[in-house]
Amino acid sequence: MSEPNSAARLAEPPAREPHAEPHAGPDGPARDRRGRRADLLAVAAAVVLVAAATAVGLYYNRPNSGVVIFVSSPPLFADWLPHVGPGSVFAVLIAVAVVLHGPALAARLPWRHALAAGYLASLSWIFSLAMVDGWSRGFAGHLTIPQEYLHEVPGITDIPRMLREFSSRILDFRPDSWTTHVSGHPPGATLVFVWLDRLGLHGGAWAATAVVLVGSLVAVAVPATVALLGRPEAARAVLPFAVLTPGAVWIGVSADGLFAGVTATGLALLALSAKGFTDGRRYAVPAGLAAGVLLGFGIFLSYGLVLLGLLAVAVAVLGRQWLAAALAITAALAVVGLFAWAGFWWLDGYHLVVERYYQGVALVRPYSYWVWADLAAVAVALGPAVVAALRRGLTETFLPPRRAVLADPVLLLGVAALLTIVFADVSGLSKAETERIWLPFGVWLLPMTALLPRPGRRWWLAAQAATALAVNHLLLTGW
Repeated sequence: MSEPNSAARLAEPPAREPHAEPHAGPDGPARDRRGRRADLLAVAAAVVLVAAATAVGLYYNRPNSGVVIFVSSPPLFADWLPHVGPGSVFAVLIAVAVVLHGPALAARLPWRHALAAGYLASLSWIFSLAMVDGWSRGFAGHLTIPQEYLHEVPGITDIPRMLREFSSRILDFRPDSWTTHVSGHPPGATLVFVWLDRLGLHGGAWAATAVVLVGSLVAVAVPATVALLGRPEAARAVLPFAVLTPGAVWIGVSADGLFAGVTATGLALLALSAKGFTDGRRYAVPAGLAAGVLLGFGIFLSYGLVLLGLLAVAVAVLGRQWLAAALAITAALAVVGLFAWAGFWWLDGYHLVVERYYQGVALVRPYSYWVWADLAAVAVALGPAVVAALRRGLTETFLPPRRAVLADPVLLLGVAALLTIVFADVSGLSKAETERIWLPFGVWLLPMTALLPRPGRRWWLAAQAATALAVNHLLLTGW
């Protein structure tokens, strides 16, 4: 007897989302009103934080202020440049379509079709936002500037030698020092673009296409993980928010969008493996190994992604299948071992990149400002809906009557994501540019949007879209 259907059906939710948020008693409407007011207050607090970071940053940017933050439009790494472009009309049309029809389609379509539609909508949204800046400036030329990965690709003719010598070229002020982004990341990030070049996909347009194609997987991986871990109805609610995330501005096009797509897919595969072991499916083992390979490779894309171990633990706890976790750990260690065998030891690279970091702008960017302004930057990338959802998630996690956090992926994934951001923030190793650097962490706050009341979700989606459109049309984002 053949196995029923495919792995994609494992987490298939019911055709329609069941009614949620039942009122416990006559005070239900009043409680709803209090909740909505609290949501708006949380968003207002985030707006005040962003405004304060902007005001203080502009104050520091005055001539002779004595403080250098090295960002012209704080708290975002961008230049003030109101503009429209070829993607403007398409971006608005896509946003309107998702706001008006996204929640209903996500609730009604068969799950595999909903995920496919979500991926295509995300891909279209990201590309249209990039094209607001034009083909060259917003897409094809974004990864070709001298500080980016592609600048080094033509000189890498011997990959084994590159890996053996990689650490020796991390520090700055040497004749053969790597360019900014290559030196600031492990070699896996550069290897991705070298491999594309070896496949004949030369230049910035192909590199940007790869980033957007992989980055769009976030819109599939995050809701799929929620569904696989036992909250299919919440996954359907999350899907439109995963599409219209303001973080799409930086997924198209920065390599951090690719990092987010790779690692989000790894976590989704870990959840799939756990579900497979629970249901006795044959793909449980390969899914677990694939999860480990992607997550292991993730820490060779960016050093900070080691913090995603917190989210991997959260998925393992929710999945309750430690064999899946053991397989993933084994595969991840194999990736680490392979890089070590090739000549690059992760810890050596990490210590050298910290030294390189303080050879440059980190030496002058004040920790006292960026430790809170970084949070303002990431709040913009997350959008008002995630801010309100985070308020609800923290309330349900820490205030009575508490929900069972360890059994609820909506809460546990969100709390784990928040912790990764907190740890990254206090480390001081990301002073500015966190709107893109923390994308792989921030996308895992999206599950909490399932906590937003259903009647107001379209308004929250509209707020997400408006945030992205405002940022992309008022600012020329960096990197």
